[in-house]
Amino acid sequence: MSFSTPSAAAARYRPGIARALALTILGLSLAGCNALTRLSQVGQEPSLAKIENPAALLDNRPITMPMPAPVHVDRQANSLWRPGSRAFLKDQRAASIGDILTVIIEIEDEATISNTTERTRTAGEDAAASSLLGYEASLGAILPEAVDPTSLIDLSSNSNTQGSGSVNRDEEINLRIAALVTQVLPNGNLVIAGRQEVRVNFEVRELQIAGMIRPEDITSINTIFYDQIAEARIAYGGRGQLTDVQQARYGQQIYDILWPF
Repeated sequence: MSFSTPSAAAARYRPGIARALALTILGLSLAGCNALTRLSQVGQEPSLAKIENPAALLDNRPITMPMPAPVHVDRQANSLWRPGSRAFLKDQRAASIGDILTVIIEIEDEATISNTTERTRTAGEDAAASSLLGYEASLGAILPEAVDPTSLIDLSSNSNTQGSGSVNRDEEINLRIAALVTQVLPNGNLVIAGRQEVRVNFEVRELQIAGMIRPEDITSINTIFYDQIAEARIAYGGRGQLTDVQQARYGQQIYDILWPF
């Protein structure tokens, strides 16, 4: 009979404690970096921000945007025309890197698709070996049962496949967003990109737009429609408490990815 000291028993349980601690840390990290902050604010009213410099909203970080090359301007006295101006008697339109234009998004798509597929196939194959170099009579000695050389191989197959599918989609989005000209291509087309974020309480709505446009498609009021944008990338979504509730938990998402059945 042998007895283990308390220190020896604790040493045996240390690996299990370490694994439990590692799983706990992993679970906290998956829950999000702001989980502890949200837990500390349960039951409290939202605090108001202090009155301070509005530049603090940008974390005092200077904005870096694509900008056109600097142009030296020589002003002339008693002149209404400024050298380097793009227009004098017409509206200004986005044409250079750093210019801003408004993108109008009015999507009203409706599609109904119904497909039905049916396939049937029947195949048969027969083979005989009535004369097999004179050894057809000896096949019964080789194989455990008697063999009929006239019907040595008889194969048949039958397959039937039926499939049906339908799509019914109805989308409607009406948005406006300001985009920035980020690049002027060699053929004169403009590359634009824009992002907009609106926060209401604990929910942030995001709108993103990117693509390529022709300067001729820009209207006189410096706007362009989304269907005139080539390689358009439009994203509208959000993040926050409501979005978290609508999403499956991390464990369920991992389970759905790894579970093969």
